[in-house]
This record gives sequence, C-alpha cells and structure tokens, in this order.
Amino acid sequence: MSVMVEVKDLKKRYGEKQAVDGVSFSVKKGEIFGILGPNGAGKTTTLEMMETLRPIDSGEVTIDGVDVKKDAQKIKYLIGVQPQSPAFQDKTRLSEVIELFAAAYGEKVDPMEFLRDVELEDKANSYVENLSGGQKQRLSITTALVHGPKVFFLDEPTTGLDPQARRHLWELIKKVRDKGISVIMTTHYMDEAEILCDRIAIMDNGKIVAIDTPKNLIKQLIGRGFKKKQQVEQANLEDVFIDLTGKELRDGQ
Repeated sequence: MSVMVEVKDLKKRYGEKQAVDGVSFSVKKGEIFGILGPNGAGKTTTLEMMETLRPIDSGEVTIDGVDVKKDAQKIKYLIGVQPQSPAFQDKTRLSEVIELFAAAYGEKVDPMEFLRDVELEDKANSYVENLSGGQKQRLSITTALVHGPKVFFLDEPTTGLDPQARRHLWELIKKVRDKGISVIMTTHYMDEAEILCDRIAIMDNGKIVAIDTPKNLIKQLIGRGFKKKQQVEQANLEDVFIDLTGKELRDGQ
C-alpha cells in the first residue's frame, strides 16, 4: 500500500513543557492507525498539528504529498475530522446539516445517501438536538466525509457510548477504511485499538515509545518475559450484555 501520511520529527512546546518531542511515523492508504497513550502524552496535540488546528513548531507533516505547514488550505480538503464532542446548530434537520457541511466544501450531495450509510435515514427530518450520543457520533462521522477526504481523523470516537452503539461505530469505522480512506484515531479503550487498528503508535511524554501491529506488540511483550495468570475465556461481560439485549441499534442510540 502507498504511504498517505508522513510525519517527520514533529515537535510542539508550550512554555517549559515539550508536549510533542520528535514524533515520526507514516500511515498507509486504507489503514486504520491508532495513537495510544496516557492523558498528557501528546496524542491530541499531534493530531491537531496534522489537522492544521495548531501551528507546527518544527518537523514536517505531509498528507498525500501536500505539506501541512505550506498549504493548510489544501490540507483541509484532503482530511475529515470527527471531534471528541461533536456540536451542531440547534433547530437544524439532519438532511440540512449534511447539505450545510457539503456546501462549505463547494459540494452538492444527496443527504439521504450519506444518512443511509450511517443508518440515520429515518431521522432525516429530525432536529440534531433530539439525537442520542451515538446518533450524534454517527452524524459527525458522515458530515466529516461529505467532501470525499483521503484521511479521516477520530479523537476518542466511542467515549460515553453504550455497548451496541460502540460496536456499531466500530463497523462504521471499518467501512470507512474499506473505501480506501486512511483512518487515524486515538482511544483509551485497549480492546477497541486491538480490534480496529492495523498498526498502533504508543506515546508517552511527547515521544513514541513503540509502533507496530497490535499482535506484534503483544508478542514482543511476551518475548520480554511478561507473564500473567493464565485465564482463557470465550466471552466477556460485554458479550453477555449484547447477547441478552440484542445487537440491533434502537431509538436513542
């Protein structure tokens, strides 16, 4: 697969704190790439520099060959961004929201096509403020894709969602990847990262301390002599919850 995103020696300082300290990685076309780390590790700052939301102190980011520092306006047409807490204008119907976002990029689209992709077509004439948290996240994803971006950024997309909505969002993210879009995401849920991400970068104190596939990172840990009490379960409590309450999305999700 060809490289879609290249990050080289990226740095950001706030006063005495070096928030991002020489971060380098690449993301392939059609890959889900996860950035993990504790609070304050520099994950969000790294994403915001890549998204043109924060100036880059030093280093380089290129997306589809375009330099983020030199051509921020062009980058905005190449990327889609789904924030951690999506916010939309009240008293606006979902179909109108799609049209507004498309118009901002000079695009004219069929709102129902995009709402159908995220299973919100039956809410086309509903107001945004009447949506549940999961529905707002799905709407946020589709509004970020109306202009056909090549790279899609998600910052902790499933925080606060119930198990059905969370797993449904996982499937939606995989569908985005399967369209050939590169997905870059942060999450605090290790199971989410292990299931979704093709590769993972782990950050701490502004630096990347490991980068590989989830499977290889686990193998490396075991190779260093790590052991824990052997306990193999075929299911967990979330599986029980899903089995007893159903997999389908319901009103309010």
